[in-house]
Amino acid sequence: MLKRWSIPNGYKDVLRISLPLVGSMASTTVMLFTDRMFLGWYSMDAIAAATPAGLTAFMFTCFFLGVVAYTNTFIAQYTGSGEHREVGSALWQGIYFALFSGVILVAIAFTAEPIFKLANHPVEVQRLEVIYFEILMTGAIFSLLHDALACFYSGRGLTLTIMIVSMIGAAVNIPLDYALINGKWGFPQLGIAGAAYATVLGHSLILLLYIVLVFRPGNIRAFYLVKECKLKLDLFKRLMKFGVPAGISFFVEIFAFTLFLFMVGQLGKMELAATNITFAINMLAFLPMIGFSIGTSTLVGQAIGRGRPEDGVVATNSALHICFCYMVSIALIYLLFPEWLFTLFKPDYSLGADYAPLVQMGRVLLMFVAAYSLFDTGNIIFAAAIKGAGDTRFVTWTIASMSTGLMVIPVYVSIQYFNGGIYLAWSFITAYVCLISFIFWWRFKQGKWKSMRVIEPRPVIILENPGIPTTEI
Repeated sequence: MLKRWSIPNGYKDVLRISLPLVGSMASTTVMLFTDRMFLGWYSMDAIAAATPAGLTAFMFTCFFLGVVAYTNTFIAQYTGSGEHREVGSALWQGIYFALFSGVILVAIAFTAEPIFKLANHPVEVQRLEVIYFEILMTGAIFSLLHDALACFYSGRGLTLTIMIVSMIGAAVNIPLDYALINGKWGFPQLGIAGAAYATVLGHSLILLLYIVLVFRPGNIRAFYLVKECKLKLDLFKRLMKFGVPAGISFFVEIFAFTLFLFMVGQLGKMELAATNITFAINMLAFLPMIGFSIGTSTLVGQAIGRGRPEDGVVATNSALHICFCYMVSIALIYLLFPEWLFTLFKPDYSLGADYAPLVQMGRVLLMFVAAYSLFDTGNIIFAAAIKGAGDTRFVTWTIASMSTGLMVIPVYVSIQYFNGGIYLAWSFITAYVCLISFIFWWRFKQGKWKSMRVIEPRPVIILENPGIPTTEI
């Protein structure tokens, strides 16, 4: 254990790259958590609408986010191979795709009403879902663009900048969220619309900060950010070849969970609210884990670029050990303090007796979350490792087949034909997470990813410390 701390791609390197990303994801988590908490205080209808609408918006966005985020792998492999000029080229391909994607998402915003009619939620909840969805989709382009620019730092392992920018965005978003929902400090009371506007404004600020930081004179010179601004069809096609499967896998999994929410909503308002709150609490564990996922993918990508896949094995195992310890801690919190976690979402107007049945249901749901969280470690880390090498198609097909066969279809059948309840539905989610964790572990152990490469084949330059010396900011 002590030896693994200081070796290349050991615990120290994983934490150096991943912890700032965890801090960034924690900022996002806090933003989403407080958003749901403020809406829970505002009204039961608002919290019942926010998660389905937010998840649906994220579902439509996540395909494009997945493709944009895969720019990170290209930049990581170019950094590992010492091809700094191509780093600038790869960044611009991600930017162009983000711009194209933003236009599509604005068009999707106009389909809100028929989408949420399909959910068959109560009329007032549907109305709020439409409002929240339309605003988020219209402003999604800002999120896509700042994610593309963030890859410039994450792919090179310079993640402290990402954390600082995210924290600034959260520091602005959280008070703005509270003010626009409740009409405080001279702002209008906009309810659920205020929460959506605060989110969009937060992402706009983050984008502005990245533009200022990325396009500094030093970066422009070192990475040819002006000279390489053109659309390169060969490189763009390669980004599509590997990034589209990554985007599809991201989309399919979110789509499956969205369908799950829609189906649970048919069981009743309390079941829907309990599930929404449980998912919001689960973000405390899941979103920071994305930081380790990106960190693992970056280290594996750089190892592939250097022609040293064995370094990727060390990085993956190191990340797995750290994340498992983290998930055990989170699972214990779920098991020991469920009532306290659910109390955070208690509306001001709700009496204890009225809220007690929801808390009791949530207590059981958190047991499911605690159980699958431990397996989710393997799912997240092993999937990140093989995607960092370019094995995106396997990840896509695994998630598509397993989420459909183990989660969507069984939940639908149990609710529609066997009068299955909320706990049976959640047992299928648990089974799904456990199984794909074992599948990705098996794929990683096979080692096929070691011979993969997303960038064009060229003579590999072995670098002990790849990248151009530079400061984080």
